[in-house]
Amino acid sequence: MNGLTQVNRDSYRVIGLMSGTSLDGVDLALCLFTRKNNHWNYRIEAADTIPYPEKWLSLLPSLMQADAYTFARANSDLGYYFGGLINTFTAFNDIEADFVASHGHTVFHQPDIGMTTQIGNGAAMAATCGMPVVCDFRSTDVALGGQGAPLVPVGDALLFSDYTFCLNLGGFSNVSYDEKGQRIAYDICPVNTLLNKLARKMGVEFDRDGMIARSGTVDTVLLEKLNALSYYDLKPPKSLGFEWNDEQVWPLLNAASLPVPDLLCTVVEHVAIQLSRSMSLIGKGKILVTGGGAKNVYLMERFRSFSKHEVIIPSDKIIDYKEALIFAFLGVLRVRGEANCLCSVTGASRNSVGGAIYLP
Repeated sequence: MNGLTQVNRDSYRVIGLMSGTSLDGVDLALCLFTRKNNHWNYRIEAADTIPYPEKWLSLLPSLMQADAYTFARANSDLGYYFGGLINTFTAFNDIEADFVASHGHTVFHQPDIGMTTQIGNGAAMAATCGMPVVCDFRSTDVALGGQGAPLVPVGDALLFSDYTFCLNLGGFSNVSYDEKGQRIAYDICPVNTLLNKLARKMGVEFDRDGMIARSGTVDTVLLEKLNALSYYDLKPPKSLGFEWNDEQVWPLLNAASLPVPDLLCTVVEHVAIQLSRSMSLIGKGKILVTGGGAKNVYLMERFRSFSKHEVIIPSDKIIDYKEALIFAFLGVLRVRGEANCLCSVTGASRNSVGGAIYLP
């Protein structure tokens, strides 16, 4: 494959790679996509999540304040690291793929000033794994005046059309749905970027099943301040990044001087309220919930208590790898030259075909 001869194919076998903002690891999924009668079907044939080693857990969050050399070196090194993970993944599962579609790891996301940066150098990946790599999916949309996020709604519309809402609970939560024939999507609120960082203060990587949060007490003063953040009054398109957390959320959490269980409990309550509010304008429907937050039993209980919709939690494979699946699918649309970023979602001046292609 040379990255330019895929237009007329009806099947693709693609490795999707996703590194989420919550730093819970690198998701790899080998996905088969088939097209029949203008309808796309998918199957996840193999998948794995590789936890980040300590080097990356400490380095990645620091890159926003790093010097230029450190940043450039991290971009290159992460590309080689991703390429090595792909080699291990394909060898262990004895599989082959047409190409790799990589989201990369977001460091900067400030679309209001025309900037978004996902690292994990595509050339380094391609040279290491010996396959073409499609990456840098957000930059074209941002250059066209869009938010560059969320990108998943194209996949939601074409692969998961049976649901009224597609809700992802990752580092940040985002929702996607159809409204009057247009796909609407936006980031709702932070989720695991807050919950995981708070859990680490308790000596664990994450709050399993929300048990620590369940043991805490909601602080109504902090909850009111979180729910009053101005972002929640903005109309979509809109998106969130680490910078917003650092500027708007962490100062409130730090100033509260609460025990960690109370902070976790209050953040869960905040997230549940914001999720339910974001889907309250449409009559009763079905919500597909994916991402790591779908496994937070306490969060799901609180969300259901506020929501009038049917909350559906799918198989673990879909929960864990839906984003990797959809980025693999965005790669398919890219090599076919079809729009994979919707202006109705991002606010860009037009739909676009996003993604840079690197050949081995």
